[in-house]
Amino acid sequence: MPKHLKVLFLAISLSPGGLLAIEEPHFTVEAKTATYEIRKYDPIIVAETTVAAPFEDAGNRGFRLLADYIFGNNRSRAKLAMTAPVTQQVPSEKLAMTAPVIQAPTSEGFLIQFTMPSGFTLATLPEPNNPQVRLRELPARRVAVLTYSGSWSEDRYQAKLKTLLATLQQDGLRHTGPPVFARFNSPFQLPFLRRNELWIEVVA
Repeated sequence: MPKHLKVLFLAISLSPGGLLAIEEPHFTVEAKTATYEIRKYDPIIVAETTVAAPFEDAGNRGFRLLADYIFGNNRSRAKLAMTAPVTQQVPSEKLAMTAPVIQAPTSEGFLIQFTMPSGFTLATLPEPNNPQVRLRELPARRVAVLTYSGSWSEDRYQAKLKTLLATLQQDGLRHTGPPVFARFNSPFQLPFLRRNELWIEVVA
């Protein structure tokens, strides 16, 4: 791993709570249950890349590509502030990076995204040098969010996803698009102190 990324991971792990950064995408909590909460997210701009790797490797590989972009591998050689979380999902085979419902490896791999710092637009963000890194604006969305700590393993993720989907069905909420795995901490953070979230868009 490049030296600047090792320093970044160490700084993240030593920061309060091990969070990647202070800034997160803005949202409003609309409802809360014992299992999940419903959040309304504003539109956001993301830097994203698609990684053809197993579930448990894709996040770290994508992180390195996107961190390289925000650390200056762009046309302006500009450095951007880190934000949280790093998200992971399966890219779509029909619509641009939406669907299917169940996360599983595909021929395309996993979509990894960084939220860009607020105050930027697509026109003002520096253009990536690496063609594997793309910039895109996501529309406002309403998501059900299940928060958990511990391992980033696929088995734990699938167990939490099963719980969330079953609870949404019991509550009569319809969901759409792919589940999204959101990581807020560095790999060096102790698993029991990690903040992990599972997002899935719900129909209003």
